[in-house]
Amino acid sequence: MHTRRTSRWLALPIAGAMVLAACGDDDETTDATDAGGSSVATAAGADTTAAGADTTAGADTTAGADTTAGTGGSAAAGAVDLSADCPATITIQTDWNPEAEHGWIYEMVGDDPEIDRDAYAVRGPLVASGGAATGVDIEVRTGGPAIGFQTVTSQLYADDDILLGYVYTDEGIQNSAEFPTVAIMAGMEKNPQMIMWDPETYPDIETIEDIGEEGILVRYFGGAAYMDYFTQTGVLSPEQVDGSYDGTPANFVAAEGADAQQGFGSAEPYVYANEVPEWMKPIEYAYINDAGWENYAESIATKPENIETYAACFELLVPIIQQSAVDYLADPAETNTLIIEAVDTFQTGWVYNEGVAEYAVQTMLDDGLMSNGPDETIGNFDLDRVNGLIEKAIPVYEALGQTPPDGLTAEDIVTNEFIDESIGL
Repeated sequence: MHTRRTSRWLALPIAGAMVLAACGDDDETTDATDAGGSSVATAAGADTTAAGADTTAGADTTAGADTTAGTGGSAAAGAVDLSADCPATITIQTDWNPEAEHGWIYEMVGDDPEIDRDAYAVRGPLVASGGAATGVDIEVRTGGPAIGFQTVTSQLYADDDILLGYVYTDEGIQNSAEFPTVAIMAGMEKNPQMIMWDPETYPDIETIEDIGEEGILVRYFGGAAYMDYFTQTGVLSPEQVDGSYDGTPANFVAAEGADAQQGFGSAEPYVYANEVPEWMKPIEYAYINDAGWENYAESIATKPENIETYAACFELLVPIIQQSAVDYLADPAETNTLIIEAVDTFQTGWVYNEGVAEYAVQTMLDDGLMSNGPDETIGNFDLDRVNGLIEKAIPVYEALGQTPPDGLTAEDIVTNEFIDESIGL
C-alpha cells in the first residue's frame, strides 16, 4: 500500500528490534470516501471524550516562564480567549506518529494531558505562550498506522470533528480538484525529506543531481510525486530509481554503501549513526527541496468552507500556533517528554527516544527546516514559491491521472490571511 507520508517504521536493523525512521512524502491518492474504512481509522476518528482504561496521564507540557520567545506578537502574548469563536475542542490530525517534527503542535497541550491509546490521541487544555489559558481544549490525533496510512486530506473530509490537519503543499495541489484544502500556516519552511548516501563510498557526492550523474541506485517508497518530478526532468533517470523501499535499513546495509535511499534529514542521520548496529557510522544527505521540489511540509490546513466559517477563530489561533513553534524550538525538553510518553503508550511499532528528538530539533534549526519565511515571520507562505511548485507539479499529476483544476494558483491552496507578521524566530 502506498502512503502519502511513507512508512517511517524505525523497525530496527536487520535484527529487527525497533523501527527505522524512514519518513517520506508519497502522494498516492486515497479516496476520501474510504477514510475511516479500517478499524484503526475508525478508532482514530471516534468520539473518545471519556478516557478508557488505556488512557494515561501525560507529562505537564505547559510552557514555563523561562521559555524564550521570538519577536512575539500581541495576539500570542498573555491570555487569549478562543471560546467565543472556536470549537470547544480544536482537533488537529497529524500525518505520522508523535515525533519532534510535530513538537510545535504538542507544545500547545497544557497541564495534565490525556494520552488515549484507543484513539491514538493526546488531549488537554489548549494553552498559548507561557501556559496562558484559551478557554478551549486541543486534541492531537496521530496519523500513519493509527489511521491505516490514509492521507490527512481524507481524514478532513471523513470526519467533521477534525478542524485542521497536516497537508503538504504538493498534497494540496494533488487533491485540489476533488478534495480541496487551504493551508493557513506553513508548519515547516522546508520538507525534511531527503536522499542519503554513504560518504565513504561516495566522497565526492554533494547533491541529488550528483547522484543522478553517477547513476547510483536510489531506493524510495513507490508513489512519491517528487520522484516522478526528478525522473521527468532528468535529475534522476527512471533506470536508477527503485520504489521498493520498505522503511527498514536492511537493503541499505546489505548494499554496503553502494545504494542511496530516501529518509528524513531530521531523523535518519542520527538513527543510522547510533541505532542501527550493522551500520553505526555517518551518512550524508541532500534535501529534495534543494533539487527543485520546494514543498512546504506539515502545513496546517482546513477545508475551504472553514476559512470563512472560522475566520474569527483562525485570526486568534494562528498566532498562537506561530508562537508555539517559536517556544518549542527554544525549549523543547518538556514537550519531547510528552511525545515520547505518547509513543510508548500508543504501541504502534514506532520507537522514539530523547536522543533522536534532540537531534531532530537541532537539525530543524540548523538546516532551516523550521525557520522564518523570506522575511522575519514564521509560518507564512511565499506565494511565488507555491506557484512555482504548482507549475512543476501539474505535469507530474497529469501523468498520474490526477490533473489539478485549470488556473489553479497559490491563493487556492494557501493563505497568509491569519498570519501575525510580528512573530518569528
